[in-house]
Amino acid sequence: MPGTVPLEIRFISGYDVDSLELSRHDIFGAVEDAVRAQGEGRVVLEPRTHLVPPNDGAGHFNILRAHLGPQRVSGVKVVGDFVTNYLRGLPSELGLVTIYDPDTGAPLAIIDATDLTSARTGAVTALGARHLARPDSKVLGHIGARGTAWWNIMMLDDLFDLEEIRVTSARAESRESFAAELTTALGKEVQAVATPEEAMAGADIMVEASRLVEPEVLLRTEWVTPGSLVVPYGTVSAVELSLTDVMDKVVVDDWGQAQAGRFGALREHIDKRLVTRENLHAELGDIVAGTAPGRESSKERILFWHRGLATTDLAVAHLILQRAEQREIGTLLPYRR
Repeated sequence: MPGTVPLEIRFISGYDVDSLELSRHDIFGAVEDAVRAQGEGRVVLEPRTHLVPPNDGAGHFNILRAHLGPQRVSGVKVVGDFVTNYLRGLPSELGLVTIYDPDTGAPLAIIDATDLTSARTGAVTALGARHLARPDSKVLGHIGARGTAWWNIMMLDDLFDLEEIRVTSARAESRESFAAELTTALGKEVQAVATPEEAMAGADIMVEASRLVEPEVLLRTEWVTPGSLVVPYGTVSAVELSLTDVMDKVVVDDWGQAQAGRFGALREHIDKRLVTRENLHAELGDIVAGTAPGRESSKERILFWHRGLATTDLAVAHLILQRAEQREIGTLLPYRR
């Protein structure tokens, strides 16, 4: 058509993302900025939706949508959640982010979001802990050894220089290889333990990142002691209904998202009105932006539930796109001529 401007899309593969060698500091900074912008009202964040194909429960897709005001970009991430993918040698979460110009609707980039998803999740876990855990926290208990688990632990150690890290998962070979990998990466011993109680009891920070397909209690309320931070965010609930009863504060990443969908660690707590807008302490963005307090005493029991913010996906994807453009990395695909 006369006057039409040619359009190209930059495709950034997983190999391209790896070649950029983004540091954990880079990723954490991008996520922190996005969460602060949310608290300041400078983003558009819509609750995720789900596509559940008829595959006998093999998995589902999550669709996340957001706009970042500071960067003036919009985007959509589609990521699968297929728990048994490890049997095929595949990650449980395979995804793509598409980035768009909000003024024209023109697509700008397609970016592999597999490692991006895990990295931004670990950054949100760590960001929550920065504001909600005791500053002197030294013992981490972690349920789960796949997907986001590595990023959770590495980023938490960046902040707290942990003295004791205990990990567990359902399969012995998985937790033992994971602990060995972390021991090498961190230069300090990481313990693989057989049961959730061994991992969680007495921990300052308790992270539940299990990969259940049916609800099962893995994190018991009785293990939560004064001063602890509990971060449950498995897709399927692994906690007791009584968990929120002992908490001094309950914080979420986004209240609108917490209410939506059929999945999430506190799904039943929301449905039974054990967690409501009235008894919720704050969203994480409010705390990062300074409009709500985080931890206020060393004795508080605090729960932080995050389901995953599309804004953080988009923030890390935009950082990847900027670095890729600077280094001319990726494949330019003709879109329209």
